[in-house]
Amino acid sequence: MSGVRIYDLAKELKLTSNELLDVLKELGEPTKTASSTINDSAAEGVRKRVADRANGATNGASAPSSSNGNGNGAAKPAPAPAASASESPAANSGKVVDIPSVVSLKDFADLISIPAPTIQKKLMGLGVLASLNQKLSPEVVTRLAKSYGVPVNIVSPQSAPAAAPQAPAAPATTGVAAPQADAAPAAPPAAPKVAVVAAKPRQKPAGPVSRPPVVTIMGHVDHGKTTLLDAIRKARVVDTEHGGITQHIGAYQVSVEDPTNAGTMRKITFLDTPGHEAFSAMRARGAQVTDIAVLVVAADDGIMPQTIEAINHIKAAGVPMIVAVNKIDKDGANPTRVLTQLTEYDVMPEAYGGDVQTVELSAKEGLGLDDLLEKIILVTDAEIEPKADPSAPATGWVIEAEIDKGRGVVTTILVDQGTVKMGDSVVAGTTFGRIKAMVDDMGQRVKDAPPAFPVVILGLNGVPNAGDRFEVAKNEKAARQIAEERASDIKEDQMGSRRVMTLEDMQRHFKAGTTKTLNLIVKGDVQGSVEAIRQSLEKIDHPEVKVKFISSGVGSVGDSDIQLAAASQALVLAFNVRPEPGAVKMAEAEHVEIREYRIIYDLFDDVKKAMANLLDPIYEESALGVAEVRAVFRLPRSGGSIAGSYILEGKVVRNANVRVKRGGKLVAEGKIDTLKREKDDAREVAQGYECGILVPGYDPVEGDRIECYELKRIERTL
Repeated sequence: MSGVRIYDLAKELKLTSNELLDVLKELGEPTKTASSTINDSAAEGVRKRVADRANGATNGASAPSSSNGNGNGAAKPAPAPAASASESPAANSGKVVDIPSVVSLKDFADLISIPAPTIQKKLMGLGVLASLNQKLSPEVVTRLAKSYGVPVNIVSPQSAPAAAPQAPAAPATTGVAAPQADAAPAAPPAAPKVAVVAAKPRQKPAGPVSRPPVVTIMGHVDHGKTTLLDAIRKARVVDTEHGGITQHIGAYQVSVEDPTNAGTMRKITFLDTPGHEAFSAMRARGAQVTDIAVLVVAADDGIMPQTIEAINHIKAAGVPMIVAVNKIDKDGANPTRVLTQLTEYDVMPEAYGGDVQTVELSAKEGLGLDDLLEKIILVTDAEIEPKADPSAPATGWVIEAEIDKGRGVVTTILVDQGTVKMGDSVVAGTTFGRIKAMVDDMGQRVKDAPPAFPVVILGLNGVPNAGDRFEVAKNEKAARQIAEERASDIKEDQMGSRRVMTLEDMQRHFKAGTTKTLNLIVKGDVQGSVEAIRQSLEKIDHPEVKVKFISSGVGSVGDSDIQLAAASQALVLAFNVRPEPGAVKMAEAEHVEIREYRIIYDLFDDVKKAMANLLDPIYEESALGVAEVRAVFRLPRSGGSIAGSYILEGKVVRNANVRVKRGGKLVAEGKIDTLKREKDDAREVAQGYECGILVPGYDPVEGDRIECYELKRIERTL
């Protein structure tokens, strides 16, 4: 079927893809994405509508030039904002609301006059659970405000004082208010910008400019995500990952040739997220910071559990998806089967009439890589058009953090807005500090990091969590204050969410008995790994046993960890770190067990086994034999009686459990204390033989049936 891609038609008409999609909606065409194809008649209708608009705009532009008093030409654009306004008072007024870059959900709701529960429901729809005191990132604030039709202006802590004197300057110069500012936003702030930041002049112009797209590689374990990224980077890092599985999130930036403009190089930032299910939390964060998600599916395996999980994360993030069908060079590869399986999870490939781009490739052989990069650039230009303001207050996300013995806290960040510079005072989560050094993904020192640029920084006072918000503060004192406020808010939330045990809970615990607990101390090389280990182990749900984390953190196992383990009878888990020599000696003296791991599978298996060993044993009854009492011999000295018996079936074993029935009713239970064959002691007597059986407390009667059995212990697992 002939047709034209939406983004190709947009370029032809010199429109953005979103503008062209709006035209299609006006013409009654079904809602599509920028990568969709429309038929020739629909394309011709779009061309005609755009041409009519262009003619109308030309006629409207000439009318005001002949008569300044005619307001008809200027009145046409006015209904557009009104049409997109929501029910909120702030939206209807059209007034720009100043929102601090660090704002709680409750404060944000008050500022835009929207009920806080309404905003919480909206966030839940986006896959975010937020309390009233939780801080919202500028991106989330902007997205929420846009959905409610509220124009907002993000004000950073360091720029807020400087913004006050600028506000009255605009009306004094222009005389007219907001419409002129909306018409040309870049021009008015240009002049005062230099005066405000005279101490640190920005060389780049104010206002949003195009930035590289951030692409997340996602998919099932061992489907070739890291190999694909390595092939793109032309570097081999997969061999350094234990077990061939990526243990940490890595951020890299590569340069590729622009498929739409030969000779021009474009940059793409890649995030490599671990594929093992234990790192689902890290993968979810990768989806939150990404512009495009590349879903890697092995052509021989097809859709697997982590593939489904990745699809759900991508859908929740609301980002475009490109499916890379990898390993097409392997025997048994069936790309068509993969495309069919995708449709079962509401992922409709373009080959099946959908909007999801697909690429067949072999990362190992280097096949199809150019096609993938071309698709990424085309989707970037057609659907997202990412922009950022390099001169804005710098913000970003923590991708990974760890403690290096020689360098201290090493933090990988991805810059979102603004430019991070050497010497900046920064705050990340509840940590803060001053940047002492910056290194790019190739190990080269850099002095600044623009938007969508991944960089490693040194200088934070602690290890932030992967996924924490990162921003530049006015000075180190302000950074410390912000970090302390965040720590205080987190503590309040934890106190508020602490569950009080009710009387029903107590009664249930008394009936079930005390729940056994496996105390753990977890130390890892990076914060993301420690956090993922904790979240995965906390998901192990069993009514009789649970895990309790006494402590967790980044760095080697030290003396303090051993002391804490000895006091709490905890097991120490060391993931990708070694215990200090002094700690090893102390552990031997205190009888504390330290277990070291390189592969995440082994750690989970051992913890599950340790938890299973705490479970109360379960025994299963196994029948041995049945004997019938045919004579009774009294023992005058002891006062007991020996049951002269005949073995009807199976065997009877000394020290085995017995159950005695008389007339079908149970009359005695116990263990065989003495078993004799004629006058000799016997260990067991088989079917068809006679024997003497003595069971303490049992007074035998002829005709009794003695059932012999043993209890076998059943190994319990989680």
